[in-house]
Amino acid sequence: MGGIEFLKGHGTQNDFVLLPDPNGRLELTEARVAALCDRQRGLGADGVLRVVRSAALGPEAEGSAGEWFMDYRNADGSIAEMCGNGVRVFVRYLVDTGLVAERDFVIGTRAGDRPVKMHADGSVTVQMGPATITGTSVTVVAGKPFSGVAVNVGNPHLVSVVEDDVDELDLRDQPDFDSDVFPEGVNLEFINLLGDDALKMRVHERGVGETRSCGTGTVAAVAAALHLAGTDTGEATVGIPGGQVVVEISRGASTLTGPAEIVARGELDETWWSGLA
Repeated sequence: MGGIEFLKGHGTQNDFVLLPDPNGRLELTEARVAALCDRQRGLGADGVLRVVRSAALGPEAEGSAGEWFMDYRNADGSIAEMCGNGVRVFVRYLVDTGLVAERDFVIGTRAGDRPVKMHADGSVTVQMGPATITGTSVTVVAGKPFSGVAVNVGNPHLVSVVEDDVDELDLRDQPDFDSDVFPEGVNLEFINLLGDDALKMRVHERGVGETRSCGTGTVAAVAAALHLAGTDTGEATVGIPGGQVVVEISRGASTLTGPAEIVARGELDETWWSGLA
């Protein structure tokens, strides 16, 4: 085989194709990303993580303190700033392959540098930066409006507290949102408050659709819940369809801790890849 190396991994069932590309030689077009993520004509994934050295990206990674940069793309091929679940899988790959010897290091992302720590049990803690409350807005699901708290976690979110069980929501189609408030699109989280330190969440991700989990979304959800409770610090366990993570919010900072799994590796056919140029 002489194809293009890939791996498949997931963080709480938010799944990704990883493309090791240390020297930044792959031409990662929207068409190629969309095909890779397609669950019928490709490998199937919620997004693509290109593993590239910051030095190979030039101006795009300028100022990053991390040797490695997570070039993240949504399933539709669009470029995204950050992905909390993706970072964990990215870290797991770097440590497992020996590309990084330490367990505490820094990853570059389009949302800024993210310090990370891989634990002995394979879980990863990511310092996610500030979770900033930016206002309020409304989303509409199947004709029903839900008010929400807008949160920026390096990418935009709108978090709505739902009285009924979030499992009953129909998130197959893109919910409506205010494009004047979110001109670049928005990740939409719907949560049930289960107590002072627990909540349940479903999410419709920008450029992807409903996913089993969203790392930045869980941070946004906890930040919004704390804000509605009149505080800006605290910790909560977040249950998502793909599992469970722990989020801690402090003033000007947040952390996300959860599992990361590498499940397969192989090679893409070069003829198939070239045909998508």
